[in-house]
Amino acid sequence: MKLDALIEAILYFKGEPVTKKELAKILEISKETLKEAIDTLREKMEGRGISLVETGDEVSLGTAPDASELISQMTKEELSRDLGKAGLETLTVVAYKGPISRSAIDNIRGVNSSFILRNLMIRGLVERVIDPNDQRAFLYKPTIDLLRFLGVSRVDDLPEYVSIAEKLDTPLAEEIAVEDNESALDFPDDGTQVEDK
Repeated sequence: MKLDALIEAILYFKGEPVTKKELAKILEISKETLKEAIDTLREKMEGRGISLVETGDEVSLGTAPDASELISQMTKEELSRDLGKAGLETLTVVAYKGPISRSAIDNIRGVNSSFILRNLMIRGLVERVIDPNDQRAFLYKPTIDLLRFLGVSRVDDLPEYVSIAEKLDTPLAEEIAVEDNESALDFPDDGTQVEDK
């Protein structure tokens, strides 16, 4: 498989920005070879719905600028929907175990959480911060708006904080998270929505 295709696969799998240094290390190639492959990938993506986004030393996949109006409309529709079972499950993990990496969330839930995390960030319920132990990685944590919405001033005040946080460490974390979601994060059932950013 060509290098540009491998880079695309890595960025799709990661679902978040990846440093060029990390890409070069994963692919075992030089910075110069990586630059050529990134340029090739960018050219191949021209006119497509997905584009290559570079911010400083990071690379990620994003939607094409020409699709921004459509994506904006879809985002508004997405925000008007309920969180759903997967959203509540992911939100519970972040609230009780955050700051936490996406891979750790995936391990607890047993599925890829990239799209749900994006949805929660758009809603202003979850935020992404740089991992203090690894500047190339990100952690996810609950926002102040989420805590305010839940009526608590800190995560330790969440219902049954210690016991639920411990349950999320067990092999049955996925089932437990689903069972505890509604009681742990008690969202109003009157259609109230978190204020959009």
